[in-house]
Amino acid sequence: MDTSNMLTLPGIYCNSKVDYSRWKTREIQIGDTPMGGDNPIRIQSMTTVDTMDTMGSVEQTIRMVEAGCEYVRITAPSIKEAQNLANIKNELRRRGYQVPLVADIHFTPNAAEVAARIVEKVRVNPGNYADKKKFDQLSYTEGEYKLELERIYHKFAPLVNICKENGTAMRIGTNHGSLSDRIMSHYGDTPEGMVESAMEFIRMCEDLNFYNLCISMKSSNPQVMVKAYRLLVEKMVSENMNYPLHLGVTEAGDGEDGRVKSAVGIGTLLEDGLGDTVRVSLTEEPEREAPVAIALVNRYSRRQANLELHPKQEIIQLSTDTPIVPYTSEEVNTFIGGSLVPRIVVDISKENLKDAQILAKVGYRYDILLDKYHMGEQSVDFVYLADSLPSFTMPANLKQIYNYDTWFKLADKTNIHPLFTLEQFVASDHKDAVLNMVKICNSDLLTPLFESLQLDKTVVFIVETDYLHGMADQRQFFRNLQEIGINNPVIIKRSYPKEDFSGPIGEYMNPEEPISKIQLYASTDLGALLIDGLGSGIWIESPATALENIASLSFGILQATRSRISKTEYISCPSCGRTLFDLQETTQMIRSRTNHLKGLKIGIMGCIVNGPGEMADADYGYVGAGPDKVTLYRGQQVVKKNVSSAHALDELIKIIKDDGLWIEELQD
Repeated sequence: MDTSNMLTLPGIYCNSKVDYSRWKTREIQIGDTPMGGDNPIRIQSMTTVDTMDTMGSVEQTIRMVEAGCEYVRITAPSIKEAQNLANIKNELRRRGYQVPLVADIHFTPNAAEVAARIVEKVRVNPGNYADKKKFDQLSYTEGEYKLELERIYHKFAPLVNICKENGTAMRIGTNHGSLSDRIMSHYGDTPEGMVESAMEFIRMCEDLNFYNLCISMKSSNPQVMVKAYRLLVEKMVSENMNYPLHLGVTEAGDGEDGRVKSAVGIGTLLEDGLGDTVRVSLTEEPEREAPVAIALVNRYSRRQANLELHPKQEIIQLSTDTPIVPYTSEEVNTFIGGSLVPRIVVDISKENLKDAQILAKVGYRYDILLDKYHMGEQSVDFVYLADSLPSFTMPANLKQIYNYDTWFKLADKTNIHPLFTLEQFVASDHKDAVLNMVKICNSDLLTPLFESLQLDKTVVFIVETDYLHGMADQRQFFRNLQEIGINNPVIIKRSYPKEDFSGPIGEYMNPEEPISKIQLYASTDLGALLIDGLGSGIWIESPATALENIASLSFGILQATRSRISKTEYISCPSCGRTLFDLQETTQMIRSRTNHLKGLKIGIMGCIVNGPGEMADADYGYVGAGPDKVTLYRGQQVVKKNVSSAHALDELIKIIKDDGLWIEELQD
C-alpha cells in the first residue's frame, strides 16, 4: 500500500489547516483513467435515460464526455440492465469513446456481478447491497453482530473476486439516510454510522486482498457530508489506509440552490486538500453537471500552481494546536452574535441612492401609496453606504453602516453605525454607543496596534483576507481569537475583484449557459467557515455582480449551511435510468406551489432507491412508485401509496395542511 504523505496524528483529516496541499491517496485504475495519487481530480456524472435505451444512453454519455466527464455512471437495477451495459459500451467504443463506465448498484448483488465483468467500475451502497433496510430497530449481541457481518461477507465476496479477476474498480458509496437497519440501530443516522458502514466493506475487501477502491460519504446536508468525509479520513488513517475519495452532495437540487449547496460541501473538502473525483448532483440534464464540477476543481489546480510561483504566505498561528471548534460570541445589543442567526451585509454605495425602490433588491419593497416598506424572508440586515448619503428615508429596521469619517459628521445617528479601520478605532475618542464595526485581518493580531486595542461589547470585527488560501487564513483568525480569549462577533468578508469576476467561466460551457464563478467561490469560502460554526455574519463584495444576486447568494449560503433558514428547501435527486417521472418538470411544479413555506424541507425522489432513505433530512417526500404513481411520505413514514401523478401534489399539500404547517402565500 502507498502510504507516502499519509497523515499520522489522530484527529487530523488533512495535511495542514493553514497550508494548502492535497492529501495523497493511493492510485487506483479505472480503465485507462487512473484516480488518486498524483492524478488530477477527476470529473464524473450519471446518465438519466433508461439503461435499456442503448442509443439514448450512448448519445447522452457522449454529450457528458464532451462537457468534461471523465467517468460516466449508469444505473443497473436488475440483471437485464447490467447485461445491456455491454451494448452501450460496445457502441461507445465503436464511435471512438473510451470513457470508463461505472455501474450503479442498489439491492441487487446478481446485477453487480454481471456488470463487474463488463464495465470499468461498480458502485455499491453498503446500506442496501447485502444488508437490510426496512427501518426496523434491531438489537444484537456481539456474537449476533459478528454473524451478520459474516453473512454479508459471503454475499459480498463473489463480487470482489469478480472485480479482481476482471480488473474492475469499485466505489463503496455510503449515503446518509440509506444506512442499513443494523447500522442505524447501532449508530443512528449519523456520520459515524456512515463511516463504519463503509469501513466494514473496506475491511472485507482488504481481507480478500482487493484494493482497487474509492470511497464516498454523500448527504443532501452539507454539514453531515463534510463531517462524514473528515471522520472517514481520520478512521482510514488510524487503520493505515489512504483510498481515494469521491466527493458529492447528493440530491442538491437545481439552479442556484443546487450549485450553492454543492459548492459548500464539495468546496469545503477541496479547501482542505481532500477529494480525488467530484460529481455535482443537479436536478438538470447531466451534461450541465460536469462544467460546474470543473469550475470547482480547477480553482485548486490553479491554486497549487500559484503557490509554487509566488512566495509563501505565512498564516499567523498563535497556537499550533488548532482543532476547529465553533466560535461562541457575545451578543451585541440584540443585533448580532450570540445565538442570533448570522447577519447579512451588502454594499449599496454604488446604487442610485435617490430612489427608494433600489432597496427592493435587498428585500425591502417600498410602497409609495402607503409610504412604507414591506419586508420579506430575505431582507438583509445591514447596508453599507461608505460615504454616500441617500435622499430617502431608510426602513426603521434596516441598519446602515458608514465609513467612520462620514458617520462622525452625521447629526442623526439613529440606526446608523460606523465602520473603522483598526488604526481609526484605536485613535478615536468618538465611538458609537451601540455598535462599532472594525476592519481587521489575521496578521493584525501580532501588531502593536492590535495590542493597544481597547475592546468592549459594542465591537464587531469585519475579518478580511487577501491570501490565496483565504478560507484557511480566516479560519485561523477565529482560532487565534479563541486562543487570546476574545469573543466579539465576527462578520466574514470576502472581496472578489471586478477584473477577476466580470463574466462567467466561459471556457467550461457554451455562452448560453454560463457558470457564475462568484456563486461557486463565495459558497466555498464562506460556507466552509459557517459549516464549522465560525462567523456571526457574512459580507460578499463583488463589484461585477448585481446587488440582487449578491443578496440572493448570501441567503443561499446561509441556507445551505443550515445556519439561517429563509426559504423552502428542495432535496431533489438528479435523476437516472430508474426515475419514474420527469424530475425537472416535477420539481418546478412542486416549487411553484410550495416555495413560500419557509423552513420546510421537501424531498423529490424519482424512485424508491433514492427515497425514502436518501431524503433522510426531508420533512415530506414525493417519491416515484411506478408509472404514473407517487408515494407520499411524512419524514420516512409512508402516508399515501400509489397516488396518481395528476393528484399527488394536491395530496401532498393536504398532508402539510393537516399537519398545521401550511401558510397561505402573501400576495403583493
